[in-house]
Amino acid sequence: MDMEILLTHEKGLLFSGANSTGTRVSIGRPSDYPEATSPMELLLEALAGCSSIDVLMILEKQKARVDRYQVRVLGHREEVGAAKPFTAVDMEYSVDTDALPAKVARALQLSLEKYCSVAKTIERSVAIHYALVVNGRPVEFPEKE
Repeated sequence: MDMEILLTHEKGLLFSGANSTGTRVSIGRPSDYPEATSPMELLLEALAGCSSIDVLMILEKQKARVDRYQVRVLGHREEVGAAKPFTAVDMEYSVDTDALPAKVARALQLSLEKYCSVAKTIERSVAIHYALVVNGRPVEFPEKE
């Protein structure tokens, strides 16, 4: 299953990326172009979006109602060197739902450890840490299989 995007130079260091359906995103240095998202921010958004699709699909199959869903992501980067890659990512998922907290935790765990393609792509070089709050209360995760 191949994927293709088209990156087009707009001006200066501002680009637009388009997927196969033509949906566009502005990419650049936000300090120069406030309307742009940086490539590293896009990676964090991709990780949160990928795992969130999995989690919500699992909860939907369980007939759970989700009233609010949010993910806060903090990427930690190397301080030295030219590239400054991520070394770790901290993710906090906050969900208001009628699902049992253990079910939400299991859905999240399955996503980040098994299903999320973005997580699987970066996990060898970036430590992914995650926490979950369901209906305002922190949730413990079951032991890994």
